[in-house]
Amino acid sequence: MSHPRKLILRIVAILLMVAFIPLDTHQARAQNGIVVENATVAVDFGSTITFAARIKAPIAIKQVSLLFRGVNEEVTRVETVQVGADGSVSFTYDASLNVFPPFSWIVFWFQATLEDNQTYTSSPITFPYDDNRFPWRSVTQANVTVHWYAGDDSFGAAALDAAGAGMLGMNEFIPISLTESVNIYIYSNITDLQNTLTLGGEEWVGGHANPELGIVLVAIAPGPTQTIEMETKFRMNLTHVMMYRSLGKTYAAQPVWLLEGAATMMELYPNPDYKNALDIASQSNSLISFDKLCDSFPADAGNAYLAYAQSQSFVTYIRETYGTSGLARLTKAYSDGFSCELGANNALGTPLSQLDARWRESVLGQNVTGVAARNLSPFILLMILVLVVPMWGAIDMLRQRRKSAAQSK
Repeated sequence: MSHPRKLILRIVAILLMVAFIPLDTHQARAQNGIVVENATVAVDFGSTITFAARIKAPIAIKQVSLLFRGVNEEVTRVETVQVGADGSVSFTYDASLNVFPPFSWIVFWFQATLEDNQTYTSSPITFPYDDNRFPWRSVTQANVTVHWYAGDDSFGAAALDAAGAGMLGMNEFIPISLTESVNIYIYSNITDLQNTLTLGGEEWVGGHANPELGIVLVAIAPGPTQTIEMETKFRMNLTHVMMYRSLGKTYAAQPVWLLEGAATMMELYPNPDYKNALDIASQSNSLISFDKLCDSFPADAGNAYLAYAQSQSFVTYIRETYGTSGLARLTKAYSDGFSCELGANNALGTPLSQLDARWRESVLGQNVTGVAARNLSPFILLMILVLVVPMWGAIDMLRQRRKSAAQSK
């Protein structure tokens, strides 16, 4: 073996050792106080998280507390733990109650009050809250890692190719980040995925993206349709991740119809059933106004499906009418704090309600004037009754006066 090759191997070995140092939970020392040794975490996903360690201090320990939270959470859970004679502590957290998102990261540390009544805090330790019920395999290219447990190596390679193509395909619309990591977890069936999302406190079962963590969860079974499913589901969910990274904290200020509409618009193979749902809703006058889709989608599956269909069509209409720059102005307006109605007016010169009406006329061929008349017909009838009755009374009174005048002559 040549000397340059030996040198390279040594450098790689050193780098690998350094990479694992932040994850070493063997010992954590507090400033001039306690030492935490042999810290371990045992995760039974969706059920329990067991923390254990040994606390050492120069004087007697009066009390120890375990503190932990999700790395992106603001609320810290605090639990008082019993200390053994040898300084050992252990606590089992019920992860089925106050749940953590799947594949998120959890940070924990200890606080100890000693005999001198001084409280000392240990260094924090971070660990992944992975769904460890499955034998995950993984493959990485650039900043994208694909994880799967059903299928061979070619399945993982196909998934990685589809993810890369999806990232490049959305670059025209969304600035993509090639530095921050993206993790895609592929479940082999919808039941496994649904169970995971339920244990993680989520409800939607078709797929899930956690933009803040850069994580995508989908259900795709190995087989002849796997490539189409990958190309469709990856792009939709990766759009959420990239939009979050582009918009930052103002991602939460965007209307739900805009976020979901942009994501479904980016699908390589749009759902053909969306058009049928729109046609039926348009003919039955049961479309959902977009001002009701600003904060959330309906909870029931039927209306939620219609909300996705409408949003995909509506955002596509905006893009075709105002261009990609129009969509960029729209997201900026909402990032600047404009309301759902006025954000559209600020960015596109048209309030959301009017934009909704134009979409219905242009895309669905709906006679908005006729629809409005049908919607107002009960009020028009009431107005007629309110006006006609007094008028009829006035006419009758006038007739009576004329009759009386004629008789007096």
